[in-house]
Amino acid sequence: MWYTGVAIAVIYGIFSIFGLIGNVTLIRTFCSTKSIRNVPNLFMSSLALGDVLLLVTCAPVDASRYISEEWVFGRTGCKVIPFIQLTSVGVSVFTLTALSADRYRAIVKPLDIQTSRTTGSIVLQAALIWLLALILAVPEAVFSDLQTFNITTTNETFVTCAPYPNTGELHPKIHSTISFLIFYVVPLLVILVHYTFIAQSLIRSASNLPIEGNVNARRQVESRKRLARTVLVFVGLFAVCWLPSHVVYLYRSYHYSQVDTSMAHFLCSVAARLLAFTNSCLNPLALYLLSKGFQQHFNQQLRGFCCPPVAWRTASHAMQNRGHVTWVRSTRQQSLASHNGQF
Repeated sequence: MWYTGVAIAVIYGIFSIFGLIGNVTLIRTFCSTKSIRNVPNLFMSSLALGDVLLLVTCAPVDASRYISEEWVFGRTGCKVIPFIQLTSVGVSVFTLTALSADRYRAIVKPLDIQTSRTTGSIVLQAALIWLLALILAVPEAVFSDLQTFNITTTNETFVTCAPYPNTGELHPKIHSTISFLIFYVVPLLVILVHYTFIAQSLIRSASNLPIEGNVNARRQVESRKRLARTVLVFVGLFAVCWLPSHVVYLYRSYHYSQVDTSMAHFLCSVAARLLAFTNSCLNPLALYLLSKGFQQHFNQQLRGFCCPPVAWRTASHAMQNRGHVTWVRSTRQQSLASHNGQF
């Protein structure tokens, strides 16, 4: 089934290229355009940086599991790669939590936010999020190691990178449950609370406006709704894309002594992993579709990213001279290899 592994690796490659172009262009857009360098966009730049880190380091390693039967990156890679992946996941979910808190303050307590929205304070908050994610990922680097597993039904053994010692069933259960709570359930519950208050505040604001109300007030309410909706879309994408991966990881951890080599488990694992990495590709696309202002700046950066400015100006001038401008706008073995992969 080597061809199946190669096909999966190709899909990983396509997702990675698409995600890297989108996230790098997003970061360049926010860094080079002062007019859109606001609080939500600074957080989104940090989110994009975490996605770039995941796509550059973890996606190729994950794809290799479906080509090689055993771990090929050595003991050092076994400690570094899971550490980077968990750091990226932490940055994503904690940044989304910070974004929801920022929208809560901007909509529910707009007077309080004026004293804490300086660029320096937001950069500091983003740095603290990275620091927290790095600290929480340290145990991953400490405990991850190459482990030898035995398949009792066939008396086969295989070596793979596992995030916990192969000494019993309690450790994997604790590890998967704590990871699920810290990096999924608790942050999403906090976000849910924030958005409950945001929804109540927006409903009150809309109902308190007179029928012929102030145009500026209505525009402000609509702007708040639009930004809150954008953050909510980001949160929804994260929740949907990462839930299957957490579920598969929990299933493996709670059935640790029974390595599932069925085709159904293999397909579910591949789909869950691909969906998790897809989340790193979708954020720039979602922002592009939801914000016309960002769309224009993004297109400018993308043209500069794909085509050098001098060449683009030369081509544009040549088109103008013509009177117009055209905008070129074996399955079981693979299951064993990925059995102990982090969510």
